[in-house]
Amino acid sequence: MRAAFKAIGVGLLLLLLAAAAAAWVKREEVARLWAVQRLFDPDVIVWNFGHMGELFHAVPLPVGEGGALQPMLETEPVALPERSQEIIAARRITGLMVLSDGQVTHESYHLGTGPDDLRISWSVAKSFVSALLGILLDAGEIESLDDPVTRYAPELAGSAYDRASIRDVLQMQSGVEFDEAYSDFWSDINKMGRILAIGGSLDSFTAGLDARAGPPGERWRYVSMDTHVLGMVMRGATGQDMATLLGERLLAPMALEGPQPYLLTDAKGQGFVLGGLNMSLRDYALFGLMYAQDGRLGERRIVPFDWVEESTRPSAVTAPGKWRYGYHWWMPKEGEGEFMAVGIYGQYIYINRPARVVIAVTAADPAFGQGEVRDDIMAWFRQIAEANAEARP
Repeated sequence: MRAAFKAIGVGLLLLLLAAAAAAWVKREEVARLWAVQRLFDPDVIVWNFGHMGELFHAVPLPVGEGGALQPMLETEPVALPERSQEIIAARRITGLMVLSDGQVTHESYHLGTGPDDLRISWSVAKSFVSALLGILLDAGEIESLDDPVTRYAPELAGSAYDRASIRDVLQMQSGVEFDEAYSDFWSDINKMGRILAIGGSLDSFTAGLDARAGPPGERWRYVSMDTHVLGMVMRGATGQDMATLLGERLLAPMALEGPQPYLLTDAKGQGFVLGGLNMSLRDYALFGLMYAQDGRLGERRIVPFDWVEESTRPSAVTAPGKWRYGYHWWMPKEGEGEFMAVGIYGQYIYINRPARVVIAVTAADPAFGQGEVRDDIMAWFRQIAEANAEARP
């Protein structure tokens, strides 16, 4: 009898422990869900954007010991344009770095941030994904941009991505219907955020998208899940997860200058590559410098030259307007040799090849979605580039 009671006691203890573990998991899910709901609130947005790894699942990126191949040397500062302080305050800029010929002419941090902070990239990460894709294509691990995505990600068969090619998703011309409105609680992008918070799978969410806005390749429509599909393609082609691929194939060869970056993931460990990269401002600038130098840092070729050239040319069928799109890079409609990586709430990496200037910005800008804001930022970047070009001996 005593043995029976002992067995019952052990069983109850195990049940209690299991219940406590389940409650702890749910507690974490509720905390992440609450973080999603308050992510962009004005009183916490700056802190949130520098502590995303404390709010969501994340993994460190394998980047080695560091030590820059081509250190960004300090040189004489170049004064910012007259209205810069007004822009920095209005756009809630947290970090601003300017490189001229690879040398730092301005570096400043605002709103309580600092040089060792790892700031969320948001969609600036899409341009890193583009760079990685070019590396894998050059290595022959992906055969062609015209391959259907289902060749490497067969789980997308039967979804809205079933007939799309890699090129289609790279140019944001997948034809998938997707609501990208961050201000709408019920939008697809916010549903995706809640999936991320409560322990769901981004792969399953993407494979579950079945609505089409039109045939693939015919219309440009910004769909962030297209970038996740690129991640699924690269994982399928290599058998490696995206944190490993980004860290070992792209970031480690760059020899980063800041603290070890990390990548947000879903509960299954798959990378949130459409916007989950977290790096220092200096390393965002270093990525821009690599593209300004046609894919090289120092004597090391990191991204293929042809890919840098092709990916930063306007090629997507964008509607008439002030902005054009390439392979996950933005270009102004007028002007040559300028292109940008752009993320929500004011994250930018701007490259101006003719002026030999790179500008990296992190921010928490509440007005990021207004068209005139990006136009104004672009005009400001051009003023900074011009001032730096004129300041050279």
